[in-house]
Order: sequence, then C-alpha cells, then structure tokens
Amino acid sequence: MDLQLTGRVVLVTGGSDGLGAALVRTLAAEGARVAFCGRDEARLHAVATQAGDGPGEVLPQVADVRDPAALARFVDAATDRFGTIHALVNNAGASSTGPFEEHTDEVWQADLDLKLYAAVRASRLVLPQLRRAGGGVIVNSLAIGARAPGAGSTPTSVTRAAGLALTKALSKEFGPDGVRVNAVLVGLVRSGQWERAAAREKIGVEELYERMGQSSGIPLGRVGRAEEFADLVAFLLSDRAAYLTGTAINFDGGLSPVA
Repeated sequence: MDLQLTGRVVLVTGGSDGLGAALVRTLAAEGARVAFCGRDEARLHAVATQAGDGPGEVLPQVADVRDPAALARFVDAATDRFGTIHALVNNAGASSTGPFEEHTDEVWQADLDLKLYAAVRASRLVLPQLRRAGGGVIVNSLAIGARAPGAGSTPTSVTRAAGLALTKALSKEFGPDGVRVNAVLVGLVRSGQWERAAAREKIGVEELYERMGQSSGIPLGRVGRAEEFADLVAFLLSDRAAYLTGTAINFDGGLSPVA
C-alpha cells in the first residue's frame, strides 16, 4: 500500500533510539522529509546515516525536549529547512516506575516535563504550521498503562493517562482545522532499554525477549518489534487514516486487559 507520504514533513521527538529511530527510517523509506531530535548527537547521526538510503530526507537535531527553548529551536530548524510542517510525533519518553513512596516531587516533575509538558509545548509550536498547511496530524506515543495502570507503575502510568486525555481533547479542538490527533499505546516492544537490561543481566538479548514473551502473558507470545510500531504510526500519519482522530490504538500483542 502506498501511504502517499512522499514530501510530507514530519517531526519526531525521541528519534535517536528504539521506536523513534525505527519510525525515522520507515518514514524516510516512504519518501517523507523527517526532522528528528534527541539528546545524543552520535546516535542521531547514526540514525540519519541508516535512513539516508531511503528516498526521503532527514534532519537530525540535538535537543532536550524538556527545555522549552531547545524544543522551539528544533521546530524552527525544521521549518527553516523544509518550509512547512505536516505532522508531529511526540515520542520522547523513558519508563519511570517503582514503589510510589520512593518517588519524590522531583521524580514526578521530571516525568511530567519529559512526557507531558514536552508534548503540550511541541503541539502548541507546530499548530500554526499545521493550520497553514491546511491540516495535519499529531500522534502521541504513550503506553498501555495509560488505560490499565498496574501496581508500581507511577509516575509513568499517570503521566501517560494525562497524555491520553490530551489526545482526546486536542482531537476535538483541532478537528475543525483539519488536524487529526491520535495515540499509540505501547506494550512490550524491542528497544534499546531491553538491550541494556540484557547486558546488565549478562544474558543474550534474544533470550531476554523470549523470556518476556513467555512470561508476560502476551496472547501473541512475543514482544513487539520497533518496525511494527513504525508501520502503525506511518499509517496514522497518512491520508489512509483520514477518518481516524481522537483514538488510541493498543500496540501490545493483546496484553492490555482494556481495549
């Protein structure tokens, strides 16, 4: 299926690793023009090199999305390079979980800054561009804990639930402008954090993934692949998903008890 993303300008936060990096590669392969940011310059340029084989164009940008000024510079750099913006994927984030009583105000604030406030600010920054382009798309990468939080899942599940509310609210407010806003709720997926966990446990990463697939209760019996996440988001960014807004899709192999 041709997703007709050739020439579309897409911004991706958290694009230097894992799910975001896979998305950058997929979008470039579809012919999109992709500006993506992260904090690690070496990783950013490695992803840019990987994506360079596609027909699209990529623009890596060092930026910490928790810094409003850095986020604004990222959006400005994309606009200066490509002239417009058609879509935004708020993907920056990291898991922050554990016993509730161990989390200080600083831990909560850091989680909110990274996952919620960054998405709020990025959406606010790109909205004028999306309106001038005659419409566009925002996709928020969240987690299944937004709908079905478990014990020891704070502050991540609470922050992600706020992101889910943001998705629904913005879809209603921006819909008349032709801007669609959706979310993808991620379960257990192959990523750099699991590779690092395998290294700490001194086991092979494939062994870890197999163990997770068997022990976590995923009906499909395996963890997801970053490329599968990228395919789903690419579809949501395309006109093939033109009648989808305000929805949140579980990307979890059936793990979540809530549809």
